[in-house]
Amino acid sequence: MVRGVLERVLSADALNALYDRSAVTQYTRSLLFSNVVGLMYLVVSRVQPSINAAYKDNADEIPVSITSVYNKLNGVDTQTSRALVRDIAAELGEAVHRLGGACTPWLEGYRVKVLDGNCIETTHHRLKPLRGLAAGALPGKSLVIYDPQLEMAIDVFPCEDGHAQERALLGEVLLRVQAKDLFVVDRNFCVREMLFGIDERQAAFICRQHQGLPWEAAGEECFVGQSETGALYEQWVWVTDQQTGQRHRWRRVRIVLKQATRDGDKELTLLTNLPKTAAPAKQIAWIYQKRWTIETAFQELEAHLHSEINALGYPKAALFGFCVALLAYNVLALVKAALRAEHGEQTVSTAVSGYYLAGHLMRTYYGMMIAIADDQWRVFQQMSDEQFLRTLQQLAAKVNLAKFRKNKRGPKKPKPKPVYDPKHPHVSTAKLLGGATTP
Repeated sequence: MVRGVLERVLSADALNALYDRSAVTQYTRSLLFSNVVGLMYLVVSRVQPSINAAYKDNADEIPVSITSVYNKLNGVDTQTSRALVRDIAAELGEAVHRLGGACTPWLEGYRVKVLDGNCIETTHHRLKPLRGLAAGALPGKSLVIYDPQLEMAIDVFPCEDGHAQERALLGEVLLRVQAKDLFVVDRNFCVREMLFGIDERQAAFICRQHQGLPWEAAGEECFVGQSETGALYEQWVWVTDQQTGQRHRWRRVRIVLKQATRDGDKELTLLTNLPKTAAPAKQIAWIYQKRWTIETAFQELEAHLHSEINALGYPKAALFGFCVALLAYNVLALVKAALRAEHGEQTVSTAVSGYYLAGHLMRTYYGMMIAIADDQWRVFQQMSDEQFLRTLQQLAAKVNLAKFRKNKRGPKKPKPKPVYDPKHPHVSTAKLLGGATTP
C-alpha cells in the first residue's frame, strides 16, 4: 500500500514539476529533485541508515557524485521543502475524504487545525565553523499545522535560524487562515496580532492564555460545571487592539485542575472567540486537551521515522530532511485512512500502532523492491482516481491488524531515586541479581 501511494503521488514527473514551480535559488543541471527526494525518503523511513548508504545502493540511477548530492541537499530552498509537504498533503487529504477514512471532526462546522513548533535537534560538529564550539548546533526550527481529522501535517513553515522566536513566523501562518478554520494553539502563540488576525478572517481559535496578555473583564466569572480534568469557570472579557483601538469580546474559560500539570500549574486559562452555541466550556476544554495529538505526531516522527538526521549540519538540508519525514508520515496517514475505511475508525485508532506500521515498512520495503521490478509499480500511475482508491481498500481488507496491535500498559509508576556512591561508580549486575530477595 505504501509503495503504491508513493508511486502515485511521488512520481518523478510530479516531483520535478513541483521543484520547478517552487525553487527560488536552485536549478537543475544533472541531478533531478526526484532523485534527492527518493534518497532522503529511504533514510527518513529507516530503510537506509544514511544518505551515503542510500546513494551507494542507488548509484546506478544517479548520474553525479555523492559530493554533488550533498551540495544539492545543502541548498534546497525552504520554499521547496514547504511545497513538498503542503502540495502533496492536499492531494493525500483529498484521497482520505474520498475513501471515507477521515476521523470524526472535533467540532462540527469547523476545520480544526493544531499549530505547534518543532526545533530540530543538535547536529554533529562537522561544519568548519562548528568544530571549535562545545555548544550544541541547532540547524533550524519550524511551525507545523496538523489536521486531526486527516491525521496529517498539512503545512510547515521552516526557519533556518535555530534560535529564532517562533512568533516571528506567525505572519506567514495568518496567510493560511480561512473562514471556519479553528486553530488550537498553546500560550506561546497567544499574541494579539495572531488572535485578531484569526478573528478578522471569520475563523476561530482556542488558545491558552499567556499571563502577559492584557484583558478586561466584561462580566462576572461563573462556575459552569465539571470536565474530566477539573472544575470549569467562564466569563466574557475584552481584549483591545492597540493599533486600531477596536475591542474584541471573547470568552475566557478557566479550568481548576484535579491534578497539577508537569510544570506544576494548578489551573489552565483558555481564550476563544467561539460562540457558546457552537461549543460550551466543557467542549472547549476537551478540544484543548486533545491538542497533544500534534506532540504525539512529533514523537512518532522521532521514534518511528528518522525525522532529525544529526549528520546534516546545513540548515536547508536538515529542514528538507524534516519535511520529507513529514511527507512519509502523511503517506502512512493515508494508509491508516484506508484501514479506517475498511475496518472502522474505532478499531484502527485504539488498536493499530504507528510504531509497528513503520517497523513493518522498514523490514519489508527493501526486500520487496528487490523482488518486484520498478516497472511493475507503474500501474499505480496509470489508474484512475476511482481505481486507485478501490485498490487501496481492497488491500486494506487483507491487512491482518493483529500484527500491528498496540501494547496496552498500566499506569506509570514513580521512579525510585537512584543511589550513587562515588567510591563504587560501577556495580555487578550478576551480584545484585544473585543477592536479590523476593518481598
